Amino acid sequence: MARVKYLEKSDVNEELRWIYDKYEGYGRFMNQVRVFSHRPVLLKHLMGMLLEMAEEPIVDKRHTEIALVAVSKLNECRYCVAHHVPRLLDTGLEPETASRILDEDCPGLTELDRLVRDYAVQVTLDSKKVSEDLFAKLQSFYTEAQIVDLTCRITMCGFFNRFNEALRIDMEDGVIEELMSKGGDLSELPRSLD
Repeated sequence: MARVKYLEKSDVNEELRWIYDKYEGYGRFMNQVRVFSHRPVLLKHLMGMLLEMAEEPIVDKRHTEIALVAVSKLNECRYCVAHHVPRLLDTGLEPETASRILDEDCPGLTELDRLVRDYAVQVTLDSKKVSEDLFAKLQSFYTEAQIVDLTCRITMCGFFNRFNEALRIDMEDGVIEELMSKGGDLSELPRSLD
């Protein structure tokens, strides 16, 4: 059970209700939206920003999801792992790849997939130690705008992981079922605190 009340669409200012409408089509993240609604500025800018970034992506969805799953597994965020593994599988990767995404010899990853995963891991574990070599490799694949976008998504994922776990945001109905229907494995989810 979440540590704060979930606010409904009718509880927020009219000018922010569009965020609820958009998230209903974006995916099963409504409990997170309902918690951010306690602070309208966060609902408007954080959740609104994610929606806008999704509408105008500049980094391939596969690479964004590789990064988000890797970060969420490192931070042991049950909510984000369960939500993002199905999205990663939708990009064509196999369940074994998602399950072993942090393994050095993870199967099914291209050179760029591994680079994105390694960058996400290094930024999450110790951002000060991102090597010049790793960054130069990123620059050989991505524009500066894409690197900024990817780095933002990686670091924000760490924020969301901590936010979700601290406030114990519940999984929405259907999230686990979607994970299982796409070949995901419950054993890959971090242990629940409950």
